[in-house]
This record gives sequence, structure tokens and C-alpha cells, in this order.
Amino acid sequence: MTTIPPAVEVAAVDLGATSGRVVHGRVDTDGVTFEVTHRFWNGPVRTPDGLSWDVLSLWRGALDGLAAAVRAAGPDGLASIGVDSWAVDYGLLRADASRDTVRLLANPRHYRDDRNAAGVDLVHAALDHTAIDRAGLYARNGLQFLPFNTLYQLAAERSGGLLDLADGLLLIPDLLIYWLTGKGVAEVTNASTTGLLGAADRAWDDDLIDRLGFPRSLFADLVDPGTRVGATLPTVSAEIGAAVPVVAVGSHDTASAVAAVPMADPSTAAYVSCGTWGLVGLELETPMLTEEARLAGFTNEAGVDGRVRFLHNVMGLWLLNEAVAGWSRADVEPVDLVALLAAAADEPTPPVLVDPNDPAFLAPADMVAALADHLTARGAVVPATRPAWARLIVESLAAAFADAVDTAARLTGRDVEVIHVVGGGALNTLLCQLTADRSGRPVVAGPVEATALGNLLVQARAVAFAGESLEALRSRTASSELATYAPRPRHQA
Repeated sequence: MTTIPPAVEVAAVDLGATSGRVVHGRVDTDGVTFEVTHRFWNGPVRTPDGLSWDVLSLWRGALDGLAAAVRAAGPDGLASIGVDSWAVDYGLLRADASRDTVRLLANPRHYRDDRNAAGVDLVHAALDHTAIDRAGLYARNGLQFLPFNTLYQLAAERSGGLLDLADGLLLIPDLLIYWLTGKGVAEVTNASTTGLLGAADRAWDDDLIDRLGFPRSLFADLVDPGTRVGATLPTVSAEIGAAVPVVAVGSHDTASAVAAVPMADPSTAAYVSCGTWGLVGLELETPMLTEEARLAGFTNEAGVDGRVRFLHNVMGLWLLNEAVAGWSRADVEPVDLVALLAAAADEPTPPVLVDPNDPAFLAPADMVAALADHLTARGAVVPATRPAWARLIVESLAAAFADAVDTAARLTGRDVEVIHVVGGGALNTLLCQLTADRSGRPVVAGPVEATALGNLLVQARAVAFAGESLEALRSRTASSELATYAPRPRHQA
């Protein structure tokens, strides 16, 4: 007779590019319930030497949230903690002479920092000498070209001299796991975004690392989602109120989000993990490393349970959020986003859209001015009102999402019947409806907290539900509040 596992209490540290939170969850055979125990700000900090992350503030927020989660778990306590965050960024570490203490050398640089552009030329100049062109690099790492991928950042880092002082490198979620446990590991889903991991074998590409002149000793041993890393250090346990095991999850936030997408059949479904970025793609069993996929700008990142996240990066709600932030500064009070989007829904379809992935939108001082320049250069009329601007941005994102789904379906030969939108974008009813309209496919929106849910579910399986399939884990999110948007005929849309 099979024993039904008990409910398990776990906590997720979930760090996004604009905010962080700690989530306390209870997972049982029927589903998952959760509460946010602490939410805190995250964002870039600009100093004269560039754009960085305030990682110590994130650490403080994580500890405060975990302490609240320990209290919320009650007498049975937390069974584990997991950490996820955005990709590509890292901290450099250096040990003291005795090797007893390892210190962070500097605040991690932000992926939008200007210095990263120089790294692109440095990497490809080095690889050209070894007869590896961009197509050859894609055949090895499977990554869409993005100028802030970790290998480019490291080339820029080396030119500044700091890399020579480092004994180790940990991506952001791995850095927090190290501070929690004292154990340095590299979780594979996030490691796959560095450009230094083999897409086919999920191992560090030692030959590529050597060709680029990076010390192999910088890179920690790889672990898979579900690996038990260790227990919290005594100092951490005293601060949060309990000693708690720490489990590696899909530490790239998109990997955790995709693990929670309620796909009944991944072979006929696409997903959009939509927040600051819109990650649009399919879940595959093996990477697609064709030249056609490279030219289409698709990436192959590691997912939970050996799956592949075959996706295209779209700049996402960053465009809308930055426009709204600029208007709020001008008004000296926040813009009502709900009212703005309601007004945008009544605006006509813009005759000309913008390309959300134009590099000019990566880190402009004024997003609306950058969008206006983009339109003017194409001879298009610039919107005259904020609702018209919002409609333009949202419609452009919807068109980019629909195009990415169409391209993914064509490249893989799949018949995509439904699009799942998870993350903060699932709350944007205009975006979801326009994505359905432009793709001609129904959109299922939710869960909003997919990243935290995926984090919680992978932990729960590691500590209580061993052997469950990814599909079984996903079935627990199907009880979440979901909304379906049917595509409208063109004259109605």
C-alpha cells in the first residue's frame, strides 16, 4: 500500500529584477497554498563607476522574510528553503590567506551596465583566433545572443582587473545559497544562461572557458534542481529562528516559473513568463541548435527535470513600467496603472508598432523619449496621450509575443494550440487579450506567482514527494485562479 506523503511547509526566496519577496508555502497532495511573508524593493544603484545591484539589501530582505516564514510555519517548522533570481549576474569571491573566510569582492554589476558592450568584442575577437564564430558558439551553448550574457560580462570584468583577484564566482541565487549554508554550488538552470555551459551535456565547457582565458577554478560544481545543498549556518539559523535545510530549485526564475505553468500537454502549449522580461517559448526534451534557430534569436536554457526551455527573450513590461515611472516623476505622484490600461483598451490599434527588443530600450534615461525617437526614425506618428502610448506599448508586446510563438512552432514543427501567460503579465488583461487576438490562439493567464510556486513545488518534491513527475507537480497549480482569453475576430479586436 502506497503511503500518501504529508503536507510540507517550505519557503521560497524569489528575487526579481525590480522586487524581491519571501513566500511561505504549504504543499500537499491536493495543491499548494502560500502567503508572501515579506516583500522588498530591488533595482539598480548607479555610482560613478557604473550600475550595480545592492545585494546586501537583498540579503537583508531575504533574512527578514525567512524569519517571518519560520514563524508562519508553526511548530512543525520549515522543511526547506529555496532561492531563485534573474539570470546572468554574479558575485566575485576571494578567500583570505587562511581560506577560512571568503569575501565578496564588490557589489555585483547590473546586466544593464554599459561596460558589458565591450565584452562582446573581446569575446568574439578571442574566439575568432580559435576558429569559433557566432554560429559555432551557438552550436555549443545554444544561447540567443544578448550582450549581457555572463561570458561577455566576464570579458569586460577581466579588462578591469577585478577578475584576477577572484577565487570564485557565484551567480546571484547561488551566492545567497552560499551565505545561507557556506556551500558554493552552481545550479544548472541558471548556469545555462552564462554561455559557458554545454547545451547538449549540461556540463561546464572547459574548452570554451580555456579559450576565453577564464580560470576554470572560478566555477563551482554543478547541481540539479532538487539537490539538498546543506543546512543553514548557525549564524543564519539564529537570525531566522531555526536551522533549515536548503534545496537547490530551478534557480533561474524563468525555470521555476515554467515548472509551475499548468500545461496539460507541453507538446501543444507555449508559455510566456511575463514580468520585466517576456520569455516566450516551448518546453522541449532536447536542445534545438540549428542555424535557423540561432538566426531567429532563440535560446536553449536548462529547465527542471532535464527539460529544455526553448525561448525568445522579449524586453517585456520593462517598457511600460519605465514609461509609467517617468510620468509619475513628472506628476510627482504615482500614475494609476489600472485606469491607464482601461483607457488604453479604448484606444484604436496603432498603425505602426515598435520593436520591444530595440537596444535603445535596454537602459534609456527617458523611455518615452526613446520610444518617440524609434517611431520618428520610421516616419510614424508619435502618440499624443498617455493612453495612446500605453496602447502602443502593450500592442507591440502582444505582437512580439505572438510572433515568437509562431516562430517557435515553425522551428519545432509543433502545433501550438494554447498560450499560457504567467507572472505579473497575467494580471494585464489588455496584454493577454491582445496576445490572443494577434496569435489567434486562446491565452490562459495565471498563476501570477508562478516563479514562487515552481520554487516551492521543486522543494516539496525533494523533501516529501520523491519520484513525482514534473506534470504531477504542475497539476497542483491547475487549482490556481486562471483566466482564459479567446481570440476575437479581427473586426472586433
